[in-house]
Order: sequence, then structure tokens, then C-alpha cells
Amino acid sequence: MKLKICGMKNENNILDVAELKPSYMGFIFYEKSPRYFNGVIPEISKDINKIGVFVNATFDYIRGKVEKHDLQGVQLHGEESPELCERLKALELTVIKVFSIKNQFNFKVLEPFEDVCDYYLFDTKGKEPGGNGYTFNWNVLKKYPSIKPYFLSGGIGPKEMDSILLFLKRPESQLCCTLDLNSKFETASKVKDTAKIKAFKQVLIDKNYYYV
Repeated sequence: MKLKICGMKNENNILDVAELKPSYMGFIFYEKSPRYFNGVIPEISKDINKIGVFVNATFDYIRGKVEKHDLQGVQLHGEESPELCERLKALELTVIKVFSIKNQFNFKVLEPFEDVCDYYLFDTKGKEPGGNGYTFNWNVLKKYPSIKPYFLSGGIGPKEMDSILLFLKRPESQLCCTLDLNSKFETASKVKDTAKIKAFKQVLIDKNYYYV
């Protein structure tokens, strides 16, 4: 299981989190988000993929941020079309298409994206495009029809560790390749708590659920 730490903002915090060697770090380029990133990403390990998070942004806007920040991938949280995903994939970017779930989900909406994105990300459906701070009903994923690996997001925190470990023992978790961590690992100032992330990662390592 890989880790993605999303919603990075502060330069020193970025460097601190990078020391924990997550597979991905996410930077939100959506101005309505409290974690909107408008700074400069410091030099971090090439082993960490920098992912830009966008909501209904244009191709040119996304490409501009990719070039400015040397992003390796994009995470699309809005109603982006398969055609946009295909154009971004042609830039040799990792393309992650997000779908929001609560208690049920029509998996047929995935079909147009099967060939134009690298991963799906399943997040909690709420009033915001992301970062709603609570989990969705993971039992919905028992009906996941694709063979595409997916990221699991939405309200995952230290208190959800037991639930995560139970989920990882179930068949529907076999294609879950990455856990996306955000608000439940923050202080009040939107700074990631590296001690909490380190402890969470260590449990996954101890249970043989973590790899790079």
C-alpha cells in the first residue's frame, strides 16, 4: 500500500513530510480550497511524485501548473471529460480521475475513462469537491467492476486505522494501491502532523501492507 499526502501548503512542512518518503504529495490548485497552493514547491526527492489537484480547470491552466511546478501527475476532482484526460495523458502525466461516493454508486460512469486515465480515486461525496473529512461506505467497492488500480480517499485518519486494516483483508481491496491522507493528519493551521503520518505508515509496514 502506497501513501499520498495531499493538501500540502507550507514550504517547511513540505520538506518535513518529504522526509517520510510518501509515494505521492498532492498540491491543490483550486482557489476555493482552504489548502489552495500558490507558493513554490521546494526541492524534494525524485522518488516522490508531485500531483496537482484540479477541479474543472482548463487544459491550458493545468498544463501551466504542470510546467511551473514540474508535476508528475494530475488529479481531477470535477466533471472533467474523457477527452481532457486523454490530452493530459498525452503529456506523459499520471492521470488520476476522482469519483465521489456516499452509500451507493453507479460504476457505469467509469467506462468512458477506462483507457484515458491511470488510476481512479474514490472520495467521499459531500458539499465540497474533496476534503469533506469523513469516510464513505467502503462496502460499495464490493461491486467495483474494473481491473484498474484505485486510490482510497475521504476522511482517513489515525482513528480509522482498524477499519483500514479490516478493509485491506477484504477482496475488494485488492486493487486499492494507495491511501490518500489529508485533513485528519493536520493541525488547526492546515499543517500536516508528521508524527501522526509516521505512526500510521509504521502500522502499515508492521502489517506488511506498505511498499514503495
